[in-house]
Amino acid sequence: MSTPSRRVVVTGMGAITPLGLSVDTFWEAMMRSESGAASITSFDTEAFDTKFACEVHGFDANDYVDRKMARRLDPYAQFAMGVAQQAVLDSGLDYENLTDEQRGRIGVTFGSGIGGMQLFHDQVTVHNEHGPRRLSPFFIPLFIPDMAPGLISMEYGFRGPNYCVISACATGNNNIGDAFMLIQRGTADAMLCGGSEACVAELGIGGFNALRALSTRNDEPAKASRPFDKDRDGFVLGEGGGALMLESLEHAQARGAKIYAEIIGIGMSADAHHMTAPHPDGTGASLAMNNLLQDASLKPEEVDYLNMHGTSTPLGDVAETIAVKNVFGDHAYKMNLSSTKSMIGHLLGAAGAVEAIATILAVRNNRVPPTINFETPDPDCDLNYTFNEPEDRTVDVAISNAFGFGGHNTSVAFRKFTA
Repeated sequence: MSTPSRRVVVTGMGAITPLGLSVDTFWEAMMRSESGAASITSFDTEAFDTKFACEVHGFDANDYVDRKMARRLDPYAQFAMGVAQQAVLDSGLDYENLTDEQRGRIGVTFGSGIGGMQLFHDQVTVHNEHGPRRLSPFFIPLFIPDMAPGLISMEYGFRGPNYCVISACATGNNNIGDAFMLIQRGTADAMLCGGSEACVAELGIGGFNALRALSTRNDEPAKASRPFDKDRDGFVLGEGGGALMLESLEHAQARGAKIYAEIIGIGMSADAHHMTAPHPDGTGASLAMNNLLQDASLKPEEVDYLNMHGTSTPLGDVAETIAVKNVFGDHAYKMNLSSTKSMIGHLLGAAGAVEAIATILAVRNNRVPPTINFETPDPDCDLNYTFNEPEDRTVDVAISNAFGFGGHNTSVAFRKFTA
């Protein structure tokens, strides 16, 4: 078995987001500083306090799975199958001609913060109107979040480690981190990892409204997600998915794969503070980032860009800013930071995966995505958040943060690949 020093690289990516149905369209829209927020089209919002979200438009599950299966799958699983296919094809892995031994060395860690919310809602309606005998036999199997990695493994014949980490809005990062560690320690040679979510639904909007977590800027949806702006009033719910193909460097080089970047570390922690609110001093977030720097053998001044969790909530943005200052000191003012949630909203269990892709592309392209919708400075948020327009700069090392309800904190680091 290989030692923990085994290098891990990113060879494939897939994205389905409110800004586009591929990695390229997602990146191009971010570079135009576009917002994916608009009035909700999937259900009647008359009774809801929030009437907008960042929906995925133009997606057709039939492009990724057969028609019969597409009808059965909850949208979260449809998104999962879509981004998995994109990432596998992008990686150039010849999955159809793998040996049994090779299949046993390729796995899937893929999560969803909530799972089949729309399917759950529909089946409860069926039960209430027609009784339990009318429930679908596929209700339970296709509702549970771990069915996404199961379906992905069945589609491509990947027989290695296969499971789903669920940690609310840190889900995407945790699944990436587990994939990284499995390859690093030699348990697998390659892992398809990421997350998907589809909670722009009546229960999703209603539930988060009950928490008073969502913005209610119904007159200006496109300007509602405004991380670090003084007038922010809550996050904007989004949907979609992201997937990465990770491989050991040896495995990738042996088959001549292209390499986007190297993943060099993972940091994790708990706030141990509150179910939904972050620790006001950023204690848990600081610990996660410090753990990451130690794991990646990074000095704070080596980090060029930080894709922040940055949800556009009054408490969260300040707590994360404090944490960044605690960890990076004076260097916090020298690097670029941004929140891509200003454009795509909060994708919950998919957020970490999609934002990891944005972070990797910043490294690859030496361009930092912006934080849009900035208008009014907040004295408690005084760092360089790359407001309103992307910025060109050398990005050799970048970090992506993802924090979740329950106090889950995760940070992942990527570096430009050099042989």
